[in-house]
Amino acid sequence: MEKKIRERCSASRHSQVTAHALAATTLPSNRRTMESNEVEIEDAPPGYRSFVWQYFGFLIKKDKDGNRVTDKTKTVCKLCNAVTPYTTSNTTNMGHHLQRHHKDVKKAPEKTNLPKGQLTMKQALTPTLPLSSPRAKQITRLIGEFIADYMAPFNIVENRKFIQMFKVLEPKFKVPCRGHFSEKVIPEIYNETKQSVKECLKNADCIALTTDGWTSRATQSYITITAQVIDEKWESKSFVLQTRELSESHTGVNIAHVLRNALREWELTRPQTTIACVTDNASNMDIAVRESGLHPHIKCLAHVVNLASKRGLAVSRVARLLGRVRRVTTFFHKSTTATAVLANKQTQLELPRHKLITDVQTRWNSTYEMLARYLEQQAAVSAALSSPEIRRNAREIDTLDNTDISDVEDIVKLLKPLKTATTVVCDEKEPTVSLIMPLKYMIEQSMSPDENDTQTIANMKSAILRDISDRYSGDCNDMLQECTALDPRFRSLSHLNNEQRESVYARIREKAAGPHLPRNQTSDTDERTTRASASTPGAAEQAMVEVETAQGGEPVEGERQMQDVTQPPPPKKTALEDLLGSSYTTLEPVQSSRGIEMEIVAYRNGIPIPLNSSPLEWWKVNAYAYPILAPLAKAYLCIPATSVPSERVFSTAGDIVCAQRSLITPEHVDMLVFLKKNQS
Repeated sequence: MEKKIRERCSASRHSQVTAHALAATTLPSNRRTMESNEVEIEDAPPGYRSFVWQYFGFLIKKDKDGNRVTDKTKTVCKLCNAVTPYTTSNTTNMGHHLQRHHKDVKKAPEKTNLPKGQLTMKQALTPTLPLSSPRAKQITRLIGEFIADYMAPFNIVENRKFIQMFKVLEPKFKVPCRGHFSEKVIPEIYNETKQSVKECLKNADCIALTTDGWTSRATQSYITITAQVIDEKWESKSFVLQTRELSESHTGVNIAHVLRNALREWELTRPQTTIACVTDNASNMDIAVRESGLHPHIKCLAHVVNLASKRGLAVSRVARLLGRVRRVTTFFHKSTTATAVLANKQTQLELPRHKLITDVQTRWNSTYEMLARYLEQQAAVSAALSSPEIRRNAREIDTLDNTDISDVEDIVKLLKPLKTATTVVCDEKEPTVSLIMPLKYMIEQSMSPDENDTQTIANMKSAILRDISDRYSGDCNDMLQECTALDPRFRSLSHLNNEQRESVYARIREKAAGPHLPRNQTSDTDERTTRASASTPGAAEQAMVEVETAQGGEPVEGERQMQDVTQPPPPKKTALEDLLGSSYTTLEPVQSSRGIEMEIVAYRNGIPIPLNSSPLEWWKVNAYAYPILAPLAKAYLCIPATSVPSERVFSTAGDIVCAQRSLITPEHVDMLVFLKKNQS
């Protein structure tokens, strides 16, 4: 029985054709036939799709050592044992042989000319959904969007459970390979999204850029550029434009080359306009922004606070205290026994079950959090270090005495305004540049000397104050004060004296009357504003009434009422206005010196809005009352206070360039980061 089974298995692997079975077949006279009584033939591989391979195979011979070898230079007819020469991918000879000597065999199916999009009967009944069908295209695109949004690796489409899931959800759909997604689907989605972003940038009234550099897990250096825009509806939007590899040295000239290429690629350059750029305080960024023609250059407030805080933490007494606290937190992180004892002591003392924090050198906020957490858990830490279970392993670890604890409490109290300022600019939905000067003033006030300060705190205050006082000086200071003045939350400029306030509004008056604005105010924007003020019934008159009221010393009540009323959008131009509007006008130009003065007086006498209100929402409602100041306010408030939008890309990119796919190409990194941040 076993012998018969082996014989059957051998017959299934190779076709056995005997001379006796083929005796009735007429052999062609011009073909060589096999003289042996039995011919062993190997079937063609599954990838050979021509119908002739149903009747032909390759001859199996034996070499000198008796090993079986397949001869792929000749094919053997399974019907008559005729030998035919064979060259790769050429089945013509075999097809002619079947036509001449085996006319009864099944021929190749005839091709039919069907209308475009119509399926054959076989295709209609096939269980596989064609990739070109609308349903398959929709599913494929959604998988691509899922990969981009979830930051999943491309090989997820080859995961066994992923394929099994789609067999249940859509049995007819066959998931394409990962190459199809990486080389076709993702680039298509990227190009479509890129065109949409370009359209938004083209229609935006104001644009500001942020940029920063970072290094991936694969030790590849990248430069990320983001754009902050305000459209005609006074809505702020943020886009990640690109994340490009920079393999050269990070000099200012090389970074400037990247910035100039980005301006051209995204079509951001416009005549008689400038684009603000926000970066960190590195010297190479100074050179890059200047060389690329971007202006003004704003230094990131979060980075400024970080540098000032580090100066304060570098005071010798503070540095020693940090070292001692750091040794304690590191000990508990490395010892499982100590961690268990600490958790037990926290329960006994009814303290929160919080773990100790060890700071990161590049993030001063983590140092503040480490000290604050240590103070919270100080009793549990002292009790745990005194317990016999860990005392012998913690001989070099000592708790802080009362003087040390008092200093740590003072340090945390001193750093709290800096922590709050950083949180405000990083968490605020619209962290406009108008926040910089009020927050800087608050920090300077909190760092002013006090006779009750200890020597440690006095030294910290002096170091922080020296560092932050030199920031944002000269022309940058003037521009930032103007930004603050045009934020309705801070229009009183309470952090300045009377002479400084008058100087700020005098500069605003001059810029509002001049032809050049800091960014983005093209003739289209001015035209929209002028047309809106002229065509809105009573808008100009309402502004003048408010000014006269303000000059009388009374609050501008009309302005507060406008906060709750949404103004109608400006009407479209008529055909006659479009043709002759530039030559004929019946209105006095709004940008007259009298109109500017009246608007500024009305604005200054208005009531500041609450700090938790949105300045953009306020301007959206009140722009028609201030048609001259509104474009200038929009240009200023578009600029972010920090380069946090670029830095947030780093964590996203870190999830994309992870250990599981550290070999991902820079092109795919750019696409995936772009889609993750910009897909709606």
